[in-house]
Order: sequence, then structure tokens, then C-alpha cells
Amino acid sequence: MHVVDLIHKKREGQSLTREEILWLINEYTAERVPDYQLSAFCMAVYFRGMTQEETVWLTEAMMYSGDTVDLSLFGDLSADKHSTGGVGDKTTLIVAPIVASLGGKMAKMSGRGLGHTGGTVDKLESIRGFQVQLSPENFLRQVQQMGLAVIGQSGNLTPADKKLYALRDVTDTVDSLPLIASSIMSKKLAAGSKNIVLDVKVGSGAFMKTPEDAKALAEQMVSIGKACGRNICAVLTDMDIPLGYHVGNALEVKEAIQVLRGQGPDDLKEVCMALASNLLSMVRGVSLEEAETLVKESLSSGKAYETFIRWIAAQGGDVAMVRDPSLLPGAKDHFEVTAPRDGYIGKMDTSLVGKASCHLGAGRETKDDPIDYGVGLVLKKKTGDFVRAGETLAVLYANDRALFPKAREVFLESLTWTEKVPQKQPLILGIIR
Repeated sequence: MHVVDLIHKKREGQSLTREEILWLINEYTAERVPDYQLSAFCMAVYFRGMTQEETVWLTEAMMYSGDTVDLSLFGDLSADKHSTGGVGDKTTLIVAPIVASLGGKMAKMSGRGLGHTGGTVDKLESIRGFQVQLSPENFLRQVQQMGLAVIGQSGNLTPADKKLYALRDVTDTVDSLPLIASSIMSKKLAAGSKNIVLDVKVGSGAFMKTPEDAKALAEQMVSIGKACGRNICAVLTDMDIPLGYHVGNALEVKEAIQVLRGQGPDDLKEVCMALASNLLSMVRGVSLEEAETLVKESLSSGKAYETFIRWIAAQGGDVAMVRDPSLLPGAKDHFEVTAPRDGYIGKMDTSLVGKASCHLGAGRETKDDPIDYGVGLVLKKKTGDFVRAGETLAVLYANDRALFPKAREVFLESLTWTEKVPQKQPLILGIIR
């Protein structure tokens, strides 16, 4: 085979065979195909697209380009949850112990935050002593014993995707639906779980800005998962407003603990209930209604909270910080952002809220940037709330007061004001099965 022939074929809108796609990805991973040729191929895909079969084959080629996790030990009980990224999204910290407390085997690999979106691994590392790296043997043993382990992504998991994503990032071919779907699903499938729920975020704080685009991505990912023999569904959730009220690593752990204790904000609880119920329905082979009842009982009885404590302890985390969240990392200084006028908050640019938190030190712009676990912001008002001039909109937390002016500026820029009561938007925008 010749790379130029495959580029030409795709440029002309023709379909590639499974063998051609597998050969191309293998050769590129082995560095026998240069970046400039794969760049041309990605641009051809960007303009010409891929058939569903081609997208499945691309996903499989990237999945098998490195290590895969064998979870056959757990039969049909293995479970995973993936979010496409957002602001205030601490759902894994809640959904994982719920499902584990009800018999699921949550063997999960999570990433770090980048840009305005937070990462589950960063949140967990704000708990003193928590270990995000486990040997394969200890990872599987922990899941077998208590139903739950969350670790950082393996260094050799889907190396083809890592190379291809970096290339897409610098050639403006990131937002190609087949390339997005195959990138996400190659990692999820390589992680080995039989049952997968996808949390596809929609709105200003999400990668997919419109419900139509999010639905198209969700449908493609669900189709890939089914073609590869997985039980899978996608829940489309709103990210036009930050999820919950806390944004920042330790702050989000505190809010997750509130929910596990039966408290916490209604929006965060609703999204977590939907994700946990859909995943549990697949794991246990029960109706969604029965799964919802089980999830509610796990939260109200304290089973999910106790599973969370056992999970944190199993990975070396300081359980005292869970029992008393005031012991989690905090910030030396705080600053109250007040409303410049009367009116309703008509809309929030959620990505800017996330960026305001990054300006305080809670996020990173490159993967090697350090983060401050104790900083971030707590919202006091959100979209739909009426505010009087001078009322507190948010409290910013930082260890350097010099960071407050820029974060305040970015946060206020995120708000759109209106004189009329804005129409309330649903949190769950649809479910793709």
C-alpha cells in the first residue's frame, strides 16, 4: 500500500477498507508515515467525512495500537463513565461510588484537566495521599474487592490517538465528527468495560455548542460502541451553566461529598442520578425505573458515601479529609465579586467561568502546568437568578491576591444581563441508546 493512494482515495470521497485503515494507523504509530502525510489525510477526512464502518475501523485501529485492559474477570458487571468535559463537572466522584455500591465494577481511567475543563485525577489528588497510579494487578484486585478504582491513563493506552490528536490540534482538524468520535471511543474501548455511559455536554462550556452537534456525536459514539460489542448509551446534559456551585479541585470534592451525604445542589444531583441510573440499568439488566429506585436508595441510605470512603482509603487517601472536608486544601485569600447592576442573569458563558477559575490557579493551559488544589470559585448566583446591584455573584479563592482582578474581569465578562425572567432550560436534553 502507498499513503498517497489512500490520501487520494479519501480526497475523492471514496471509502477505505478495514485493511487500509489498519495499515495506515499502524504505519503512522510506528513512525513510518510522516506527519505531513497524515495531516493531508486528516484534512481529507475533515472535508469528505467517513462512513460509519470506516469510523468503527479507525476506532479499532487506534484502540489496538497500544495496551488494552482485560476486564473479563468481571463478566458483564464492568462499568465505565465518560464525560466530554465541562465546568464544575465532578460527576465521576458521585456516580462511580453509587454504581459500585450496587454491584457494578467501576474500573476507570481518567484524565487531567486542560484549559477551562477540570480533570477527575486532579480533583482526587487534592485529597492528601491519594494514589492515581496503581499496578495492573492492584488495579484489578481493588475493583474485584470493592467494586471501584480510578487511576490516571496508562502511558501506552491508544498511542495512535495521542499522536493523531496532537496532529489534529495543530492542523485545525480537531472538530471533525469521525475523528472526534473515534478518538474518544478508542480510549473508552481500550479501557475494557462492557457497559459505558457517555455524558455528552452541550453548551457554552462544552466542546459541542449546540444540541444538534452533540446529538450527532452521541449517535456516532453509541453506534461505534455497539459495533464493538459494548452496552452503551449517551446522556446529553446541559453545560450552558456550570454544574453545581463549586469550581476548582478541592472545592468540587467538597460539593461531591455533600451530594453523597444526601445534600448538595439539585442540578448536580439530577445529572448524577441520570448517569448512574442509565449505567446501572445496563450493568444489572434492569429497567431504568428500577435502576433509579436503587440509586436513590444508595444515596439516602449512605451506601454510596461509605463506598466513597472505602475507595479513597483503598488508594491511600486521607479519609479524615472526607469525613471533615474543611481539612481539604484551601486558599489564603478570598474576594467577593459583586453585581454591577440590578437584573436577571440571562446567560453565563460557562467557558469563561472556567477560565476565571484557571486565572486563580485551579487549571492549566498546558499539560505540564502546575495547579493549586485549594483555589477556585464558588457561585452565589446562576442563570435565571435576579440580582440587586452590590449583591455577591461569586466568591473567588486564591493564594495570591494579585490574581483577583483578572479573574473578576473574566467572570463578569461571562454574564449576560436581562430585564426579563429567562426561560429555564432542561438539564437532561436527551438520551441516545
